[in-house]
Amino acid sequence: MKALTILFLIETCLYATASLTHAGFILEGHEHHQAMIAEAVIAATLLLGLISLILNRRWSRTAAFCAQAFALFGTLIGAFTIAVGVGPQTTLDYITHGVMILLLLLGLIRLAKSGNAPPHQ
Repeated sequence: MKALTILFLIETCLYATASLTHAGFILEGHEHHQAMIAEAVIAATLLLGLISLILNRRWSRTAAFCAQAFALFGTLIGAFTIAVGVGPQTTLDYITHGVMILLLLLGLIRLAKSGNAPPHQ
């Protein structure tokens, strides 16, 4: 598996875990319905981006880039809501959002640098 595919897998798992945490399945006391939904939608979007990379089509990089951009936009909205006092205000949320943003930026940079090259070359 190539580094970009692994990065997408890590991101997808991170968002799925965050969603399950906000649903109360992983940690109690971190429940937040809106965050759970947002993170589930982002996890699904990243999963579609991952699948597009695995399919290795001409449009795969574009689809993956769009998935990353959507995820970053949603995560920045989440970080903004945390900063203004809406939503979860735990240390775990601060750290998780920071890691999410860094991973997404890394993915976008890697995709941008790869240009129009086939996904797995």
